[in-house]
Amino acid sequence: MAKEFSEVTDSEEVIEPETETADVKVPDAPGGTPPKKVARATSPRGDGEGGGRFVGGFGGTRGAGFVSRTVQFLHDTRAEMRRVSWPSAGMVKNTTIITLIAVVFFATYLFLVDRVWAFLIEHLKTWLGGA
Repeated sequence: MAKEFSEVTDSEEVIEPETETADVKVPDAPGGTPPKKVARATSPRGDGEGGGRFVGGFGGTRGAGFVSRTVQFLHDTRAEMRRVSWPSAGMVKNTTIITLIAVVFFATYLFLVDRVWAFLIEHLKTWLGGA
């Protein structure tokens, strides 16, 4: 082992520490500039990434608003379902088999633990002179 350590040598290369560049502007206030004020219920509808506010309200008229909201919901749902990465049939089969094996294993384990405790408690009662 000592022979291996004696063969290790230091590098002659000098490594300079990284320094920050001064071209980055740091805000004066501890949070930067506050966000722009936006009138209530006028911000654009978000796509789920950056939030967004529902524009249209939930009360009042329900005619065209309900239908357009339902159509928009179905459109958004369809678009979101296209982005889902679906597993292959082989992957589903493998994870199902693994799950079934785990369920059988833990069911057997818990059954055996239950039987051992039932045996111990029953014999403990008779050893202590119980019923």
